[in-house]
Amino acid sequence: MADAALRLTTLAEELLGAPLPVRIRAWDGSESGPPGAPTLVVRHRRALRRLLWKPGELGLARGWVAGEIDIDGDLYGALSLIAGLLWERGADAEDAVHPLRDPRMRAAAKGLVEIAGPWPPPPPPPEEVRRRSGTLHTKHRDRAAISHHYDVGNDFYEMVLGPSMVYSCAYFEEPGATLEDAQRDKLDLVCRKLGLTEGERLLDVGCGWGSMAIHAAREYGVQVTGVTLSREQAAYARKRIADEGLTDRIEIRVQDYRDVRDGPYDAISSIGMAEHVGSVRYREYADDLFALLKPGGRLLNHQIARRPERDESEYRIDDFIDAYVFPDGELAPLGRTVGTLEEAGFEVRDVESLREHYALTLRHWVRNLERHWPEAVRITSPGRARVWRLYMAASALSFEHNRIGVNQILAVRSRQSGDSALPLRTRTWN
Repeated sequence: MADAALRLTTLAEELLGAPLPVRIRAWDGSESGPPGAPTLVVRHRRALRRLLWKPGELGLARGWVAGEIDIDGDLYGALSLIAGLLWERGADAEDAVHPLRDPRMRAAAKGLVEIAGPWPPPPPPPEEVRRRSGTLHTKHRDRAAISHHYDVGNDFYEMVLGPSMVYSCAYFEEPGATLEDAQRDKLDLVCRKLGLTEGERLLDVGCGWGSMAIHAAREYGVQVTGVTLSREQAAYARKRIADEGLTDRIEIRVQDYRDVRDGPYDAISSIGMAEHVGSVRYREYADDLFALLKPGGRLLNHQIARRPERDESEYRIDDFIDAYVFPDGELAPLGRTVGTLEEAGFEVRDVESLREHYALTLRHWVRNLERHWPEAVRITSPGRARVWRLYMAASALSFEHNRIGVNQILAVRSRQSGDSALPLRTRTWN
């Protein structure tokens, strides 16, 4: 078969009802498609069996993770074109290939089956999370989900995140700022929004590798309790804290936020953690943090948000992210998050969008990963490294195209008298 690329292009355009904006290079060496466009490389026809079995995002992702599909050329350009074809048309590709009552569609699907080779499809790559037990967002299941994502290895995260070891959106005060400067500025922005002063108690929920705790204790003189469900993160954070000589100011616990009972705290930071909570638990999360704050205390919630659906019952978790990156992770619209915090008793005083900042952050992380690619593959696996490259590049585009955003929400537990303990001009941190 020396014309596989042309046949694939023809069949794909029949099934999708639109011209393919990318070139295709098939396993037989043939190529087809617009000259000069990014090239989708189909290294093995097994990828087609995956796509037939799981049309749309999950089938493509399995082929990518297994190394059967690749992109030659501009990764971001190719992903933008493919996303525009599959997802921004108002329906997932899975919906586009269902109406096989059309004779043309049936013929195209039959042709794709012929090219795909012997049935059944291969098993999913080993990096995919398939077996999950227990009720959604119980402590046991959340612990397993966190371990899947964060216990990849601290060496891997050092390569991707850089020396700051901050795994959340940076804050670029200047477009040309380095990632390290932008992450330092983000941590300082959080501390200033919280109004931290020496001797206060800060609870850092989802403390990661300890960067926020270290910055707050070193620069603002506060006592910090950091909680995480990842044992690898906790061990790494404790070593950093000891190296900084801050063990008398910072305690790192492997603990679920629902089990923290030693309030009240003067301030709480929750940076990039609430995405793991889930809609069924979000009110409980807000209630728990409210109870842990003293009257007049502040919460800084830094959280990714999705665009609202016209019918919220139609929302579903992204297949690729759920299966390979953040098992059980959920995004909520900004309005719902603000509403839930208010229902728990918080007074929301400021909301700042950092959407464009996260796109810049992710592009830095992708460059870091690509720069250390051979080592990243060695210490994880080829599939795991490919998961991260795709997830971070696609996420950067999602932020740039306003499919998702990220916001810092400053909320307070106002005193019974109504006093918020905030200055008249709220944004004094600018």
